[in-house]
This record gives sequence, C-alpha cells and structure tokens, in this order.
Amino acid sequence: MSFIIGKSCDGCIDTSCVTVCPVDCINGPIIIDGLGREVFGMSDAEKVGKQMYINPIECIKCGACIPECPVDAIYRDESEAITFKDTESIHKNYEFYGLKYE
Repeated sequence: MSFIIGKSCDGCIDTSCVTVCPVDCINGPIIIDGLGREVFGMSDAEKVGKQMYINPIECIKCGACIPECPVDAIYRDESEAITFKDTESIHKNYEFYGLKYE
C-alpha cells in the first residue's frame, strides 16, 4: 500500500510535496527519478495532462506530503483512491514506475 497522487494534481504539479518527502519518492511528471525538476521549465499549457507520482515501493507512508498539496490530490492509500472513484490514478502511479497494480 502506498500513498497515491490523484487526478486533482493534473495540470497543477506544484511540487510542494516533493520538497517535504524524506525519502525522495515523489517524481514526475516526465522523469522517473527527477524529483519534479522538469516542472520548473514548463508553461501552464505544458502542465495540462501531467501530474506527479509517488513510488509505491519507496513510499514510507509518513504523510508529510499530504498537508503540502495545494489541491488535496494525495490519497493515503489505494483503497482511499478507490473510494473516491479514482482507480485510474492508482494505475498511472504504478505504471509511471514500470510496475503493475494488482
């Protein structure tokens, strides 16, 4: 079980969550281990359709990222994402890291 960044992050990609993560497990929207650095060169138009992702293997579920997200896009785990009918974000998070959600 991992924290999951949901569809509310789409286009926002604020990266505040990245700066507080003690294990550097939040990346994206393009580079798998770039800690969101590519966001700083993007225009608002380029951010549309993109979001951040949490590595489900590295996440220690500390919760530091949750209060930092300006759009409340972070679910505490996959079951919370399912409750909010956002299973697509679960799959996107896992696939970004070359993993499959089962």
